[in-house]
Amino acid sequence: MEPTTPDAAAGEPPAKEPTPARAPMPRFVLICLGLAGLAVFLYFVRDLSSIIAPVFLGLNLMIVAYPLQLLLTRRIHRYLAAVITLLVVLALILVFFGATTWAATELLRELPLYNREFTELWSEVIGLLASVGISQSMLLDQLRQIDASNVMSVVSPLLGNVTSVMSVLVTLIITVFFLAMDSTQIRRRLASIKPVNPRFTAAIVTFSRGVRRYWVVTTVFGLIVALLDVAALAIIGVPLVWVWGVLAFLTNYIPNIGFVIGLVPPALLALLEGGPGPAIAVVAAYSLLNFSVQSIIQPKFTGEAVGVTATMSFLSLLFWYWVLGWLGALLALPATLLLKALLVDADPRASWINILISSRPPRPDSRKQPALVQKSAEPEQDPEPESRAEAP
Repeated sequence: MEPTTPDAAAGEPPAKEPTPARAPMPRFVLICLGLAGLAVFLYFVRDLSSIIAPVFLGLNLMIVAYPLQLLLTRRIHRYLAAVITLLVVLALILVFFGATTWAATELLRELPLYNREFTELWSEVIGLLASVGISQSMLLDQLRQIDASNVMSVVSPLLGNVTSVMSVLVTLIITVFFLAMDSTQIRRRLASIKPVNPRFTAAIVTFSRGVRRYWVVTTVFGLIVALLDVAALAIIGVPLVWVWGVLAFLTNYIPNIGFVIGLVPPALLALLEGGPGPAIAVVAAYSLLNFSVQSIIQPKFTGEAVGVTATMSFLSLLFWYWVLGWLGALLALPATLLLKALLVDADPRASWINILISSRPPRPDSRKQPALVQKSAEPEQDPEPESRAEAP
């Protein structure tokens, strides 16, 4: 006899057993798939770096200029305010590229005049190497062949690639134009998105504020450092002081290693012009001014605009330079802020990453730590974008 069940006794068909849930994909496989997708995406971005980098630079410029547009909107029509803001941004772009072109032209014209001094300097270096027992003839022959003309043959293609620079400039101008026209509706769009995804809206607003503060503070302190460097170089007696001032201002936008890039050319010219004494004076003056301004004073004004550790800042510089090229060095920290906003700030499950990469992590107090973590996981309560000067 077959065993009877209550359902069978009642004349009802037996209940179906629940289908077992499919086992989730192993974590290792998910990580490998994620890394593979990330690698494909990065190589895709790298191939389009000549387009993506100018577009992202244009977005940064419009974010910085957006408060001016809001101020004008209170007095004139919003489209006219957008046009005026566009003209201001275009003027800044032309000034930036004009100053760079002028500094490069002056440098190209001046360096060949120091060919004899450069040759003498290399001869002294060769003699010093020979005095310490380094007598590799092949290496010494290569050193003797180096002069200022050889250096310019390497530098000239980098500075004279007019086609590449013009392509970046045209893409940047077109991007800024369209962004300026679309910026008239950005507050309304953010206000519509906020009820659906408030955390994403808060992340975009935070990103905009951080980018704006980063560029404004970096520009102001870059001008201060450049003027101080020009004054120091004039006192030391180094030629082309304004060229080195422009170089110091431009390299100030490159985190971590920009100071070294701006230091080497004037120190080398001071060495050719006056010997080791002026060169050491240039290194000492640059180190003192840049360390005191950029490492002590500037971070206090920047605050949490960037908010990442020095190691993360340096790694982001290397990463974005590899992805976006030379513009990636200028856009490294804003690009890191964008990734942080989209992947960390907009996701409550990833808020703990801020504790690892933040330049000012919370103190490890056992009584307050859970509250801090819980607070960081909650979406930022930001007022309606319609009532505040939000950036696109």
